[in-house]
Amino acid sequence: MSDCLFCKIRDGQIPAAVTYRDHEVIAFNDITPKAPFHQLVVPTQHIASLAEAKLDHAALLGKLMVVASELASAAGYRERGFRVVMNAGPDAGQSVGHVHLHVLAGRELGWPPG
Repeated sequence: MSDCLFCKIRDGQIPAAVTYRDHEVIAFNDITPKAPFHQLVVPTQHIASLAEAKLDHAALLGKLMVVASELASAAGYRERGFRVVMNAGPDAGQSVGHVHLHVLAGRELGWPPG
């Protein structure tokens, strides 16, 4: 998708502080962090929203979760805890039309979230 922010980051057209990358997943620091640790975990394949995901995407979506856990654990948040959030659609707060996880840690995260 030529106008997708995350596709442009994936392709190196927009710089990002990349913390993980393989052929299926890229992770990078959020530019407007909501916690001391706030990274985005994004599939390299363009999927606009979780609402558009298919069963064929199940393994990839699961991998996003595992990468999120590994990144938070590597940053020292395994024991204290971390939050993983995926918004789907504008009313849920999705501002970029590309599936992505927010991984947040480093402060107490209240509940309910919004």
